[in-house]
Amino acid sequence: MSRGTALASALALVVAVAAPPAVHAQDGPGWTVLLDGTSLDGWNKVGETNWRVEDGAVVADKRTSKDPAYLVSKDAYKDFALHVEFWASDDANSGIYMRCADASKITDRSCYEANIFDQRPDPTYGTGSIVYYAEVNPMPKAGGKWNTFEITAKGRHITVMLNGQKTAELHNGLFSGGPIALQHGAGTIKFRKVAIKPL
Repeated sequence: MSRGTALASALALVVAVAAPPAVHAQDGPGWTVLLDGTSLDGWNKVGETNWRVEDGAVVADKRTSKDPAYLVSKDAYKDFALHVEFWASDDANSGIYMRCADASKITDRSCYEANIFDQRPDPTYGTGSIVYYAEVNPMPKAGGKWNTFEITAKGRHITVMLNGQKTAELHNGLFSGGPIALQHGAGTIKFRKVAIKPL
């Protein structure tokens, strides 16, 4: 090995050792992890399904009532940045509900819902949309892989980013604050991280 090669190798090793570990933005100051795939602490159950912790994620795949089921955050939020990592089966019907008006009765008419529903009969409000408020075209597919929602709600302005692409934007003041809810309506849904930062 030449002296120059040895020096370059040693320098690369020093840089590698000195480099700080990767830090995800949602782990920084101001962020609170609401769900980390290890427990359901901090969430209330509304409706009946088989929510459970499995392989580092919160999973549901067998609804036991005719209506959808939800995990509802115990705290309410008004203006925020929300990070959600999820895996959905191709036939999943799920969603991220925000600013819900009634924590015990979660619907897409009493909350804003960032939808996860690749097989929705009307795809204009399918995956990536805000149901009844902001259409998505073309509709992205989330089934069969891990995905990330980045949702920002600030006053009347709400934006939805799915896997780094903006899929919906809304200016609406109908719901000003409330809990976050995670839905299981059909198929299999897994959530491995949910983090929020008040704005």
